[in-house]
Amino acid sequence: MHSSHSRPVITQAENNTTLWIGHLHTDPTDHFAGQTFTCPSAGLLDNIQVYSAAVQYPGELTLTLHEFDLVSRIWGPALGEAVVTIEKNDCNRWLRFGLPAIPLQQGKHYGFRLHTNNALVAIGEAAAGTQQPFSFGHEWNADSNNQRGHYFSYFSLAFKVELCA
Repeated sequence: MHSSHSRPVITQAENNTTLWIGHLHTDPTDHFAGQTFTCPSAGLLDNIQVYSAAVQYPGELTLTLHEFDLVSRIWGPALGEAVVTIEKNDCNRWLRFGLPAIPLQQGKHYGFRLHTNNALVAIGEAAAGTQQPFSFGHEWNADSNNQRGHYFSYFSLAFKVELCA
């Protein structure tokens, strides 16, 4: 295990709307979400947290971390993966994905993607409205009918990236 000393390098805690991940039992379409970010400092990754606003169906939520090509919007191969088991009462709390100690480089672009095979979870997100777009990265969402998905600069998942101190 990593030391318990980790420090957040990106925290986007605002949460004024939600994005659903997974699928309704009556709808075969799977919904995925993700977030890209530019790493503000170098260090070893400790964990990534996302905010769970509601749990419709409990199950396993998988987070994968990737390098992200900002220009061509291409996700690199997964650098690491973590799975969290979500319970029905995991509403309004941060879900912590403990990841391997992956070295992140300052100024480099990364992204994480969330998917689930059996759960339906609302992840907290922030809508910037008419304010400035989020400067650190883009929210991404996609589904099984559109795997490439869409990128949004006026939306951001509620997330924290923590590096080992």
